[in-house]
Amino acid sequence: MNTQPLVIHAKGLVKRYGQVTALDGSDFELRAGEILAVIGDNGAGKSSLIKCLSGATVPDEGEIRLDGKTVHFRTPIDARKAGIECCYQDLAVAPAMTIVENLFLGRELRRPGFMGSVLRMLDKKKMLEVSIARMNDLKVGIRSMTQAVETLSGGQRQCVAVARTASFAEHVVILDEPTAALGVKEGNMVLELIRRVRDKGLPVILISHNMPHVFEIADRIHVARLGRRAAVLNPKKISMSDTVAVMTGAMRPEDIPAECLA
Repeated sequence: MNTQPLVIHAKGLVKRYGQVTALDGSDFELRAGEILAVIGDNGAGKSSLIKCLSGATVPDEGEIRLDGKTVHFRTPIDARKAGIECCYQDLAVAPAMTIVENLFLGRELRRPGFMGSVLRMLDKKKMLEVSIARMNDLKVGIRSMTQAVETLSGGQRQCVAVARTASFAEHVVILDEPTAALGVKEGNMVLELIRRVRDKGLPVILISHNMPHVFEIADRIHVARLGRRAAVLNPKKISMSDTVAVMTGAMRPEDIPAECLA
């Protein structure tokens, strides 16, 4: 059992969209030094939960605590300032831009003094140096940091997106379907990068429909169902078929063996 301290603790989250209740009193716990997979059927509340944690959505009710302190994220910028970075599947990279430009997208460094403050010139040399250091730190093997992202393979593109997220995160990395539409080799490349992010001390929230990947990489599995947390499972103790049964409602949470809970 993971006895590490809680990094994120959400309790009783409620989010309504008109007559639809997306979150119905959902709880959530992320501990230090873990990869926590979040799974659930369509409509289970996964996306709404993650949006609340990343500042993209404001919950109607409930509380979110970061390192024990209550936080109120109104925008994704608020979450970023708190050290939470999110990598969305469909907004990962800008293909026509270079790797360096993608890593610093929206956070470009300016030259010191007059050149940067008045003429607003970018410090391209510094950004290149930092990019090389960060990619080397995460052991992402790419030939040239100045090549366009569109020249990379799908797996390499995802690695750039994950590396960008991890580079600026100080507390939490949230990854939304990072291995979707990737082949076996490229998917494994991304999984290995996620492990390295975790091993460097950043807890990772992984949203995924790929059950083999979830069981390969996750330390714990948060199962969302009908807007609530159905269970938190130990992937080393429970089978994939039983996990799917909990996710779909075929197995009731109270019927889960105690040793399978995490």
